[in-house]
Amino acid sequence: MNNRKVVIIGDGMVGSSIAFTMLQQETVNDLVIIDINKRKAEGDALDLMQGMPFVTPKKIRAGEYPDIKDAHVVIITAGVAQKEGETRLDLLKKNLQVFDSIINSMKPYLNRKAVVLVVTNPVDILTYFTQQKLGINHNQVIGSGTVLDTARLKTAIAEHTHVDPRNVHTFVIGEHGDSEVAAYSVTTIGGIPISRYCLQCGGCKDGGDSLLLNLHEDVKKAAYEIINKKGATYYAVALAVNFIVKAILNDYKSVLTVSTLMRNEYDGRIDDVYLSVPCIVGQNGVERILYPNYSKEEIDKLVESSNILKAQIALYKNS
Repeated sequence: MNNRKVVIIGDGMVGSSIAFTMLQQETVNDLVIIDINKRKAEGDALDLMQGMPFVTPKKIRAGEYPDIKDAHVVIITAGVAQKEGETRLDLLKKNLQVFDSIINSMKPYLNRKAVVLVVTNPVDILTYFTQQKLGINHNQVIGSGTVLDTARLKTAIAEHTHVDPRNVHTFVIGEHGDSEVAAYSVTTIGGIPISRYCLQCGGCKDGGDSLLLNLHEDVKKAAYEIINKKGATYYAVALAVNFIVKAILNDYKSVLTVSTLMRNEYDGRIDDVYLSVPCIVGQNGVERILYPNYSKEEIDKLVESSNILKAQIALYKNS
């Protein structure tokens, strides 16, 4: 792909960490940072540029909304950060106002073939809001979703089983938040279903059931723990976003649990809501949704998660 231009809207800790991560990669050849605080964006661009002798050469600069016109990927990280004691859904009202201004500013310049990647929380609802406001193909508007949650679960399982996390295959689906679902029914280690692997291991009295439950609880609490200790999360999410962007720009057809629009899924039980499920991600954004053989309990929980998100969507639609 010749056009490897990426625009980052929002130069807080997440946005600047994404920019720093992309600086070290060969994927992007043109990187623009937009922020309401133009001096901060200029400072970060200058700081990043001075490391150019150590990385693959690329353009980096602070920009304005017209710079979006020829971008292939636009990443939105701007918004109010999650504070200690807040859930992601608590952020909704504040960040809807922020996004309204951003989308109005970017809409006149947006390349109709661009992929818009939303990172700001609550990511599922804000991605839905963004797609509705922009009015472009829903496959081109995706959220970072549970890509990081899935990575956290892989890491947790790998640590307890002493296996390379790259050989752990699992999905966290649903809301990027408290109602997310660990899809253990389709989790494997080296091709072995996790339930059978735990029985073969014999390290747990109940075959691993309580361990897996605890691991998922740890994953759900991971962001809160980091926020409590250092105020914000940004390094791992930057790596997750960079991975999504690589899949888009290199047309990898990667299977990622990004947040995508669900329409009349699971016998109509999930409809008109953005949430995370395994998707094939390539140069056009979400190219296809995958349907692993989840257990009935997991599907029921996924439906519950979608209903929680739809209730929140209804709040802003009716406000």
